[in-house]
Parts: sequence; structure tokens; C-alpha cells
Amino acid sequence: MESKAMCMYGYCRISQKKQSIDRQIRNIKSAYPSAMIITEAYTGTSIDRKEWNKLFKSARSGDTIIFDSVSRMSRNADDGFTAYEQLFNRGVELVFLKEPHINTATFKTAMEKALPMTGTSIDYILDGINKYLLALAKEQIIIAFAQAEKEVSDLHQRTKEGIETARLNGKQIGLPAGTKLTTKKSIASKEQILKHSKEFNGMLDDTDVMKITGLSRNTYYKYKKELKAEHS
Repeated sequence: MESKAMCMYGYCRISQKKQSIDRQIRNIKSAYPSAMIITEAYTGTSIDRKEWNKLFKSARSGDTIIFDSVSRMSRNADDGFTAYEQLFNRGVELVFLKEPHINTATFKTAMEKALPMTGTSIDYILDGINKYLLALAKEQIIIAFAQAEKEVSDLHQRTKEGIETARLNGKQIGLPAGTKLTTKKSIASKEQILKHSKEFNGMLDDTDVMKITGLSRNTYYKYKKELKAEHS
């Protein structure tokens, strides 16, 4: 039976679909041109990251997973380190372009630098030193994930405080009540409603017009209400 060929993956994640993922892809491809890119748009705290879950389960010994930064793997310190340790023990190499000091290759080197035993009473001291060095290496990894988690928490707090400050200063947050947001799509959709709806210039009922415009029920009736107000 043939063994599975070693694979190299580049995992890229954005928190919101409106964000651009191009920078992460560009950074990974620049360093590892042959990497197979896997993209995902989910929040860092989401447990339902389908692409990541598939990659985590399928990765085998000898495979490599590259991240632009540690926060792309996880922004939860406990979950991140647990996944790191499981993949490391499975023989999967992890590469973090912005935090190379926690790459699994670096961690492995730290483990291999263990001081050799002498067969004498001094081994108690050497064993203690080796355990300390290993714990120190693990601590560096945990700190990196914890820092990523803190950055998200700080961002949320700054955003919340900024909104509250703006509100206290009398600034409008979001669109004022009753304000209509006009976009190219809304204009085109309203033109279709005017053209086809029997309540305006057409002969079709609401169900058929919704199919033509592709609008959701709520959006359709919202536009229809606005059109009636405009043409009353």
C-alpha cells in the first residue's frame, strides 16, 4: 500500500466576508509558492470552521500547514495550544510567518537540545534543566496564542468605547432613523418592481416579482413600501 504523499497547505482566514484575504495568500505564496491555499471566512472564536476542521483531521505526519500569523490558526489561547500540540505530536509541521519562534521546527529543536544523561547523581539536575527548557518552549507558544486572543479582546473593547464616546458627544451612530440607503442594486430592483408589479406598471403579483428580482421577502416589501411613498 502506497504511503500518502506529503502535502503543504496555506491556511488563510478572515473574520468577515467583506474583508480581503489577498494579503495572507500573497504572503504565504511568496514564502511557499507550492502551498495549496485553503481559505475561510469565520470569526476567530467560531468553533464551526469547516475548512479548518477538515484540514485538521486530514493532516498527516510529514504535512506542513502555513499561517500568515498565529491568530489565523486560533485566537483562543487554550484551543490554539491544544491544536498545536495535537498536530505536533502527529508529525505535522506548523509554520507561522509572523511568529517564526513558535514554528514546530523551532519547538522540535528545543526538545532535541536536551542535555544528555551521565548515569551519575548529576542526572537529577540535568533532568530538571531539560524539563525547564521544554516548559519554557511551551510557554512561548502559549504566550503567542494568548497575545492573539488579547488583541481581539482589546479591539472589541476599543470599538465599544469609541461608539460610546461618539454617542456621548452627540454623534450619529449608523444611519438616522428613516434614512434610506440607496445602492445600485436597490435602484435596479426598484425599477424591476415598478415595471412588473401589478400595483405599479406591470401585471405580476408579488411572488413572481420577488422571483424576478431575487429579493428576500423583507427587502422586497421594504422597497415596495418606499416606492409607494415616492409615488403617492
